[in-house]
Amino acid sequence: MRIKKFKIIFKGALASMLLLSACQKMNRPGYSNYPKDTNPPGGPLKFYVAFDGTTTNPLMNAVDSIRANFASENPLTSIAGVNGKAVQGENKKFVKYAKPNDWADISRSFTISCWFKRNGQTKNNAGTNGPEYLMSFKASTGHWSGSSLLVFLEGDNAAGQVKVMVADKTSDSWFTWENSNTSSIPGLLDNNWHHIVLTYNSTNSIMTLYIDGVANSKTRAWGTHGGVVFDASKITEMRVGAGPGTNYDSNDWLSSTFKGGIDQVRMYSTVLTQAEITALFTGKL
Repeated sequence: MRIKKFKIIFKGALASMLLLSACQKMNRPGYSNYPKDTNPPGGPLKFYVAFDGTTTNPLMNAVDSIRANFASENPLTSIAGVNGKAVQGENKKFVKYAKPNDWADISRSFTISCWFKRNGQTKNNAGTNGPEYLMSFKASTGHWSGSSLLVFLEGDNAAGQVKVMVADKTSDSWFTWENSNTSSIPGLLDNNWHHIVLTYNSTNSIMTLYIDGVANSKTRAWGTHGGVVFDASKITEMRVGAGPGTNYDSNDWLSSTFKGGIDQVRMYSTVLTQAEITALFTGKL
């Protein structure tokens, strides 16, 4: 009798536990329906935001799909992108993330990819001619720029220039495609969506610029620097659509924001091949 009674009590307790577990699963909030990219755990794609969210929460609409890394600020308007939705850059406004996941920790070589759409002359926040940033890392490394990464455009409807600055633990370097090198790019700011890719290869210290799937013939070298070693612990903000500065009401070129559309921001810890870059361009990814 005691054994039978114990079995009844045990079965009752087990049923209660299963019921409680089921209730807990039912009450668990669901994940947001945001885009995800094919990338194995620990794969080369370290940060990816498509800006395709359709919720009323702008932070969820700007979520990074690799680590479900939500933006801390997103004051930008959602617009039609090259693929799904995008964000419209504005004067003195930008999207802010705490970190680019572990991209800066482990990337010795890297690839940065995004789509942009800008019409005409780039301007600083005071309205005079100046750069407009696709991306920057605000950092407390002691570098004069207050950053460890700058990616920005300058130009007008006729032609545009691409400028990149990388500062790691040992030194910094500029990689530019501009007038002084007869490398300004026609039609870059013509109010159409364009795909930009930047690759840095640690084996030869060379950065290559791709526009709409085509490699620019002018590569840029960082001497014999080799692998980039960011001081990731000093990166205080990742900004999409702004420089690292905070003098927003001035013509400070480091504080300028992007006034066009931005879509499909991707950051890899490897150098993508030409075929992979072509696939991103043709697939509007």
